[in-house]
Amino acid sequence: MLVTTTPSLEGKQIERYLGIVTGEAIMGANVVRDFLASVTDIIGGRSSAYENKLSEGREIAIKEMEEKARRLGANAVVGVDLDFETLRDGMMMCIATGTAVYVKDTN
Repeated sequence: MLVTTTPSLEGKQIERYLGIVTGEAIMGANVVRDFLASVTDIIGGRSSAYENKLSEGREIAIKEMEEKARRLGANAVVGVDLDFETLRDGMMMCIATGTAVYVKDTN
C-alpha cells in the first residue's frame, strides 16, 4: 500500500477516490515512571521514552488507516496528515487521516 502526504503519486494515475480513512491510537503514558526511567534523556533535552511512544502511536494509526483503505478497495492513501494530542491522565493520541484511492500504474 502506497501512503504519502502528497495529493498525487508521480508516475501513477488516480482512477478512483474511495473516501476519507482514519486511524487512531490512544496510548497510556505513565508520566512518573517514564520521567524516572529517562532522567538522563530529559536532562539531555530529549526523552527517548516519549519518542518511542510517539513512534508506536504513529505506526498503529497508519496501519489502522491502511487497513480501512484496503477494505474500501484502495491500493494507496494520499494526502496523509498526522496529528498528535495529549489527553488528560497521561494519555496521548495519534490520528492519521488520508484519502483512500485506487491508482493505475502508468509506467
